[in-house]
Amino acid sequence: MEQQLTSGASNRIIPILRALRTSLIFVYTVLLSLLLLRRCLSPSQHSSKRRREEEDTLRRRALAEDLDVSFGNDHRLRCSNSLFVGPGSHAVFCRSWVPVSGDLKGILLIIHGLNEHGGRYADFARQLTSCNFGVYAMDWIGHGGSDGLHGYVPSLDHVVADTGAFLEKIKSENPGIPCFLFGHSTGGAVVLKAASYTHIEEMLEGIVLTSPALRVKPAHPIVGAMAPIFSVVAPKLQFKGANKRGIPVSRDPAALLAKYSDPLVYTGPIRVRTGHEILRISSYLMRSFRSVTVPFFVLHGTADKVTDPLASQDLYNEAASKFKEIKLYDGFLHDLLFEPEREEIGQDIINWMEKRLSASLGNVDNIW
Repeated sequence: MEQQLTSGASNRIIPILRALRTSLIFVYTVLLSLLLLRRCLSPSQHSSKRRREEEDTLRRRALAEDLDVSFGNDHRLRCSNSLFVGPGSHAVFCRSWVPVSGDLKGILLIIHGLNEHGGRYADFARQLTSCNFGVYAMDWIGHGGSDGLHGYVPSLDHVVADTGAFLEKIKSENPGIPCFLFGHSTGGAVVLKAASYTHIEEMLEGIVLTSPALRVKPAHPIVGAMAPIFSVVAPKLQFKGANKRGIPVSRDPAALLAKYSDPLVYTGPIRVRTGHEILRISSYLMRSFRSVTVPFFVLHGTADKVTDPLASQDLYNEAASKFKEIKLYDGFLHDLLFEPEREEIGQDIINWMEKRLSASLGNVDNIW
């Protein structure tokens, strides 16, 4: 009898295929169950969920309004809170810090990162106002004092649209004042995408990106494959496997304690739709580096374990922008403006904006 000769590959592949088939059957069973569950929810249950979300929004808004970001008796700046109705008809909570005296050099609009809020940047705002820059900050939908379920972003395109509309409002209220956009982490991705639209780029002198989320990968390939489906079927579901809270984002223990004890910071597992939106915007931006023309300054810590500093380097290398700069901070972590060296980092940003303004006044559009 002839012995069948094989490389042994089939013996390795068949168990894998069986395991994959089992996994797919399990996934589709879960999806079907979720679809049936959604259809079985009564109108009263839907109404109850909406009411709880509205109550959560009002609770967070009250906390945001009560947050003291005015630095007590510092009369050199004027602080205010406001609500802005975005293009999607949801209320966006906004803050501003404006120096009382002196001519404004420019205005910086801060777009915070995932799960945090604009009030966390008060110290940076004070540093900016001391150099005669006005500062505005906008909470994303589902974040801080803005409308929506805490930690849930139905579409990052909503945040991009809110950013453009709020910037336009700021420009109309401050004619002739140069404006910059600042974005941290996923907020950096939002800012970069917003600046890709001509009508927004035309309103800007430049953008500043700290630790931008440009090359984001799912924890497991199957997560990336199933995310688009689950984001439709169960968008608000919390995905515990993707929670990165344990990853340190600052080398300052006090800054870490302040962040994770802040009731306006979402510390629960990431919601499925929110995670899918981050993967989606990251994928879009990675394909678009060569079309970036806006002046920018990107800053990243080399020890960042949340976002990829090499992606920031790729952005700098590939972007078509004539006025661009990158600074990598050796050994620094993700939340650069909450690192022990935050004052120096803030000053680096201020210096870049002042150089950009000088270049613009001199009609120069190249890197120094």
